[in-house]
Amino acid sequence: MAKGKTQARREHLERMRAEQRRKERRAAFLMWGVGGLVVLVVVGLVGFYIVNDRSEKSLSAVKTYDYKGSDHAWTKISYKENPPVGGQHNYYWQNCGIYDKPIHNEHGVHSLEHGAVWITYSPDLPAADVDKLKTLASSDYMLLSPYPGLPGKVVASSWNHQIVLDGASDPRLAEFIKKYKQNPTYTPEFGAACDQGVSTTADQPLPPEPAPSASPHAAASTEPTPTPAAS
Repeated sequence: MAKGKTQARREHLERMRAEQRRKERRAAFLMWGVGGLVVLVVVGLVGFYIVNDRSEKSLSAVKTYDYKGSDHAWTKISYKENPPVGGQHNYYWQNCGIYDKPIHNEHGVHSLEHGAVWITYSPDLPAADVDKLKTLASSDYMLLSPYPGLPGKVVASSWNHQIVLDGASDPRLAEFIKKYKQNPTYTPEFGAACDQGVSTTADQPLPPEPAPSASPHAAASTEPTPTPAAS
């Protein structure tokens, strides 16, 4: 009888010890799991801030301006910047896309007002580099054209922002596009179209001012309905 009680106590103690070991393993698992999660979160946050900091530093050469939108004119316009980044512009915007000839500043600026990024390059840029730029400019709200007299090999412009780049492979170009293209913070007419405008190049005249219409409704319009011009 005493032997049976002793055996029962031993079995009870073993169960208690086994249960204690399970609790300790579970506590250790939870501790390491929570600790690992905290480490992952910290590493993720540090990585985010490092990447963000690098991005900001890479765009430290961006020049900023303070032009207001919605200032239209039919005449040729003289701009302070080369290429321009804002200010008065033609009523017609340039259709976004890739151009092998220079385009009118007046049309390009209007496209910037709609959220486009305009990449301009020196006419003597090697063909392989131009092809790289064409790949970057193949998405929506992108303009690409040669531009004589640039301050660098490649210049990227958006409304009120511009950066002079070392060439087509400069990593800052992709960062600039990512930050400024169709950015509602910087785009005066965010969401406005970058097609249904004109495809006129600089060797063609600017569109003439429409004749006054006899229709009161048409005369009240401040901006004409754009129609594409022949390239």
